[in-house]
Amino acid sequence: MRARELAVDYETVDVHSDALEAARLMAEHSLPGLLVLDERGAPKAILPAAEMVKMLVPGYVVEDPALAAVVDEAHADLLCRALVGRRVGDCLSRTAAPPPIADPDDTALEVAALMARVHSPVVAVAMRTKDHTELLGVITAAHLLHRLLAHTGTR
Repeated sequence: MRARELAVDYETVDVHSDALEAARLMAEHSLPGLLVLDERGAPKAILPAAEMVKMLVPGYVVEDPALAAVVDEAHADLLCRALVGRRVGDCLSRTAAPPPIADPDDTALEVAALMARVHSPVVAVAMRTKDHTELLGVITAAHLLHRLLAHTGTR
């Protein structure tokens, strides 16, 4: 099984996309993260859902988690307002590594090793040349596990 065979269409956003819409996309499709594309449509970063959730939590609660217990539900329900007016690029960590990119001819084991090495639930599959990167699709950890388990005969 090669990466090109494992790759599926996947929701993507770009750095200028609305952060609140990106969060809705993650929630509606139960995505572990989104692939963020640059201005040319090449993979730029993975925005994990956990990072998006972190954007919702006020800094004072991150610093002192005990304060979370004193925030009432009415205020907790308003947390998503923190994303209003923000772009996806604002939600990316300043130290975010480039997304893992598999070559279309990589084997399933090579993709699994890449996921394990970089701790990413999402790997982009792309054709890369000196001047251009063409996204072919994405392999999620769940999809890879599903395909690998199908070949073990032990579903």
